[in-house]
Amino acid sequence: MPNLLLETKNLKKYYGKQLVVNGVSLGIPKGSIYGLLGPNGAGKSTTLKMITGLLQPSSGEIVVFGEPWQRKHLGRMGALIESPALYGNLTAAENLLVHTKLMGLPNQRICEVLETVDLKAAGKKLVSQFSMGMKQRLGIAIALLGHPELLILDEPANGLDPIGIQELRELIRSFPKKGITVILSSHLLPEVSQLVDHVGIISDGELKYQGEISHKEDLEKLFMKVVKGD
Repeated sequence: MPNLLLETKNLKKYYGKQLVVNGVSLGIPKGSIYGLLGPNGAGKSTTLKMITGLLQPSSGEIVVFGEPWQRKHLGRMGALIESPALYGNLTAAENLLVHTKLMGLPNQRICEVLETVDLKAAGKKLVSQFSMGMKQRLGIAIALLGHPELLILDEPANGLDPIGIQELRELIRSFPKKGITVILSSHLLPEVSQLVDHVGIISDGELKYQGEISHKEDLEKLFMKVVKGD
């Protein structure tokens, strides 16, 4: 059994009477890049929002860092869920300064995370002038400020051009070497197949498949087989 950084046990979420996440039990190995896959509306984002405390589970359990989930654990996590909330009239460094003040972190972290996401050269350029890829990387920089052990990225390649996707891929690949475990949600299967070493496939709110995967495996074929129930 691998050393798990995060487990969800029979996690459920209702919106009213509608069951959108149904008994999902994930196992995220420490040091992995874990791909959480599924069609639109399958329950991926809802699951990630429960892990990050944005939503309360209807039932089930989340165990992280070897303990039942508590709000204090958020200090050891970083997340980019949906589009990053950025101030367009500020520079990248000024956006990060807002967050270091809120989090009580030293300002030296700003230079460190800007270097990590390759935005040091952005200088005095306002975020409103950034490309979509630069905005995504700045969102990841914000998520990295607190030295997270677990980084959760929900559809980080949305709206990116091929160059932006390649830059993002190289960035995400670098995280496990820095002691960061990554959960990556995406519907871009060819891209995900080059990144992840474990996958979970959710369909209709249920976890239909979970396991280790090699980069040579045909992830699209596996995905279609699982989702269509072949």
